Amino acid sequence: MSEIGKVFTGAEIHDGTHLHSGKVLALMQDGSRRILTPEEVPESTATEGLAAGVLCPGFIDLQVNGGGGVMFNDAPDVATLRRVAEAHRATGVAALLPTLITDTPDKTEAAIEAAVSAIAEGVPGIIGLHLEGPHLSLARKGAHDGALIRPMEAADLALILRAATLLPNLMVTVAPENTSSAQISAMAEAGVIVSLGHSDADYETCMAAFDAGACCVTHLFNAMSQMGNRAPGLVGAALERDGIHAGLIADGIHVHPASIRNALAAKAAGIFLVSDAMATAGSDITSFTLNGREVFRAGGRLTLADGTLAGADLEMGRAVYTLTHAVGEPLETALARAISGPLALLRNHMGLGRIENPDQPLVLYDPESGAVRVLG
Repeated sequence: MSEIGKVFTGAEIHDGTHLHSGKVLALMQDGSRRILTPEEVPESTATEGLAAGVLCPGFIDLQVNGGGGVMFNDAPDVATLRRVAEAHRATGVAALLPTLITDTPDKTEAAIEAAVSAIAEGVPGIIGLHLEGPHLSLARKGAHDGALIRPMEAADLALILRAATLLPNLMVTVAPENTSSAQISAMAEAGVIVSLGHSDADYETCMAAFDAGACCVTHLFNAMSQMGNRAPGLVGAALERDGIHAGLIADGIHVHPASIRNALAAKAAGIFLVSDAMATAGSDITSFTLNGREVFRAGGRLTLADGTLAGADLEMGRAVYTLTHAVGEPLETALARAISGPLALLRNHMGLGRIENPDQPLVLYDPESGAVRVLG
């Protein structure tokens, strides 16, 4: 075993799945990290004491529309992805799926090329791509541009299947109203993470889509058919069906804490955190444009002029804080929903989610405030 270079003391340690108390994190001279007991550390070892908090691997965010003052849709190129990833890394995010919101076929092709190039160039934090639309439901479009929403055609499917061969991870959000079961099956068989979202489909249609290969739901509760006493909708289907994952925007605005508690009680495994972050992440801008429409930032909300929510003004640390303080979930599980939870969906983990991996950021999370400090 390599010799110890330095140890962090005074903080609890979360390895991505489990919380360890009474341990130290050793930075080995060969660059690796190890969780050790204090008794395993020689007295002469250099020590950095941390007043409190939890050391953990960087967060994984599978829905990031922008950051650092820019939107991916506005300029789907490597420079934008680098800027977005840098902005989110400062908030503790080790890796993300840049997300293209409903747009034109040309923009979709450009986004795929940008993600492929960014990964080839080794842009830190970019691990694939999330295409959220345009094959969604007009009835549940939210802030997406209804003029660009349309059914999936053969050319769209061919483009997605090609992208799946080029990217380590590809997530596609669709509504079953505008996507056939055969198309969902073809994507799933190609390794695409097919997620249902922005859908007004009924329970039976959603269950059929799961049967076809859809394995996830995009921002649970938001922009989808709700659970009623006679019509369970997409929410009911997602919470009932085993093996289905669901992203959750835990900002206390998109979903009421009581609804989150009910969802976690119904589906303890499979729910993970997303930021659904926009250009405001990691910046102090107060407005930006989305498909030519102005989005306003105020009071922790991002809205169009008519009040429609347009993404979230949220960082992953605050999402974890919402789960622990407003919802009442244990810290160990809440942190896992920001690290190992999303990783469970990925086709290629790329070494993420392990505190022992020195290539990933080391985060100090403050459970009392939700604040994050990136140590390296």
